[in-house]
Amino acid sequence: MTQAFIIDFAMESIKTTLLLSAPMLGFGLITGLAVSIFQAVTSIQELTLTFIPKILAVFLSVLLFFPWLMQLMINFTSTVLTNFPEYIQ
Repeated sequence: MTQAFIIDFAMESIKTTLLLSAPMLGFGLITGLAVSIFQAVTSIQELTLTFIPKILAVFLSVLLFFPWLMQLMINFTSTVLTNFPEYIQ
């Protein structure tokens, strides 16, 4: 295992992690921003009002992006398992 290989493997792992988390984080961010604007306009400062829409948005994004997320995870896992003999040399 060379230093370049370890760096490439770490970068690929981080890239996969960011791609997997991006849809949920994006939906949560947009929903949180919309709820915050709504609270500022209506002067409603209920703390629970921010959590329920965010939870629903993240759950909806998981449902929408599930096939793509699974394909990304399967591709990464199959690449790791296929190249495993090279990793242990």
